[in-house]
Amino acid sequence: MAVPDEVRQAIEEQGGLEALARQLPDAERLRAESRRFHTLSDPIRLSILHLLASQPLCVCVIKDVLHVPDSKLSYHLSVLQSTGLIRGERQANWIVYHETPLGRRLIQLVQDLSQLEREGAIAESAGANV
Repeated sequence: MAVPDEVRQAIEEQGGLEALARQLPDAERLRAESRRFHTLSDPIRLSILHLLASQPLCVCVIKDVLHVPDSKLSYHLSVLQSTGLIRGERQANWIVYHETPLGRRLIQLVQDLSQLEREGAIAESAGANV
């Protein structure tokens, strides 16, 4: 296979293509990661995670803030639960939703990426004004 010398050399230093392939996560882990990222790709689900980052909430509060119909909200909460990003806890007649440690970590990473993006945009515009 024809590849740039720099790439070929780096692959050889790492032990060849087989060593490179061994660095990939197994198929099950890749499927789980893909599901989580797909879960994060929806604005409603991201909004729910952002809300739950501030405090646990019941469905009625989430619904009022996001202006989402019951069936749609139920679906999105179910998706978030199935990927382990939130959990529901029954309290009398209510279900109160909380972020899981994984959900908390992922929304923090999303917030960190947004911050880096804003800082990069600020740095780029500052450099353009020089």
